[in-house]
Amino acid sequence: MEEPVATAFDVIVVGGGHAGCEAALAAARMGA
Repeated sequence: MEEPVATAFDVIVVGGGHAGCEAALAAARMGA
């Protein structure tokens, strides 16, 4: 059974360090 894959993205954050977490948080605050 195949899992569905999202094909449209508002933001892609590469990395999970401090900068990546800050980028994800900022994007979420802006409604992305």
